[in-house]
Amino acid sequence: MIISDSHDCIPNVKKLIEKALEKGVTRIFHLGDIVSPFMAPYFIENGIDFFGIFGNNDGEKLFLAQKFHNKIHNGPFELTIDGMKLFLMHEPYALVPAVKSQLYDFVLYGHTHKLDIQQDGKTLIINPGESCGYLTGRATAVILDTDTKEYEIVEA
Repeated sequence: MIISDSHDCIPNVKKLIEKALEKGVTRIFHLGDIVSPFMAPYFIENGIDFFGIFGNNDGEKLFLAQKFHNKIHNGPFELTIDGMKLFLMHEPYALVPAVKSQLYDFVLYGHTHKLDIQQDGKTLIINPGESCGYLTGRATAVILDTDTKEYEIVEA
């Protein structure tokens, strides 16, 4: 599941995690703005592998890193999983160069609170919108099959 901009909204995070579990999701990619360390258990105590990056509103980085067992990083952050190259960032400052490079199978970003999914060459670009629902009234996340590049938008 790709999720971003939780902003301490426990009810929506719980609903989205429940949907992830129902659908057999094995990984969560959080693209920043979790905000408080007390949110960690909702993401990591469910048997789903967690990968995250810090956002501009994550103030307690030391405690967030501890609570997430150092599975949260400064962005942009690159990783390879199952032969797929991913580029994760919160603010989309490196979006255009990352996509134009065509080095990545997936470029994931957050910050704008706007759902955005596009294909550019071999690269699938995903902003899952906001999981908090504060600005748009929609609490969204994206479930992605990395093998087929098929995705589903889910709402809390």
